[in-house]
Amino acid sequence: MNTLIVIPARYGSKRFPGKPLAELAGKPILQRVWEIADSVCRSRTSCRAVVATEEPTDHNGSARIIRFCEEHDIPVLPTPASCRSGSDRAWIAAGRQPESERPEVVLNLQGDNPLCPPAFLHALLDAFEQHPETQVATPFTRLSWAALDQLRRSKQDSPFSGTTVIVGRDGNAVWFSKNLLPAIRGEADLRRQQPLSPVCRHIGLYAYRFPALAYFANAPQGEYEKLEQLEQLRFLENGIAVRLVEVAYPAGYEQMTSGIDTPEDLARAEQRIREAGELLK
Repeated sequence: MNTLIVIPARYGSKRFPGKPLAELAGKPILQRVWEIADSVCRSRTSCRAVVATEEPTDHNGSARIIRFCEEHDIPVLPTPASCRSGSDRAWIAAGRQPESERPEVVLNLQGDNPLCPPAFLHALLDAFEQHPETQVATPFTRLSWAALDQLRRSKQDSPFSGTTVIVGRDGNAVWFSKNLLPAIRGEADLRRQQPLSPVCRHIGLYAYRFPALAYFANAPQGEYEKLEQLEQLRFLENGIAVRLVEVAYPAGYEQMTSGIDTPEDLARAEQRIREAGELLK
């Protein structure tokens, strides 16, 4: 299966300017993400990875990312600044590959996700091989009651933090939301009966068949996608199934979110590495 891992990386983050090149435990964030992608590609056949950044201007700082990649022998591709999301940037990068190397599957690994376990990427790619009908795949994890309590607390201050998903019996997503799904009646009894809550947290990592990514990039935003600001709803609103792949974080990394958005997130990630060790041994 010809696979392309695209790492979208913008220098000009509003909340954390220069984020891809900020150091995390002695290594730039982008280098850590590249090493994750590279480790996955080295253990699979017909797998390549590339960093997709913005076309450089005098103001966006992308020239620094390009220079860093060139100095570290990391393939890099400038893409238009007009891309609205990492998935749009992944589509541009995939579409610019030579036709003879056009990927069957494109995996979007955000450039601010340096603590993404490589096993998550393998799980998504395995889903395409095991279920040939799969068009889009994304991972989720089932929350313990303690993790659910923590998510509830975080939503008191940041109501749009954390995304939950309803898992259908067929293994596909029923719905995604920034609200906690499902609402739970009789929670006290459930807590006594089972160790895991019924709430599943979505992890922001996506893999697409090439035609599905092309559809996403050319279809208008859906109404619920606009309201929730969740790009994966574009598929559901248009009747395209999203396969869910259940994963579990390695010991010590259970409470990690999907990426680093702020300097405070960077400090927490550094603390996680000190306590739990490096993901890549």
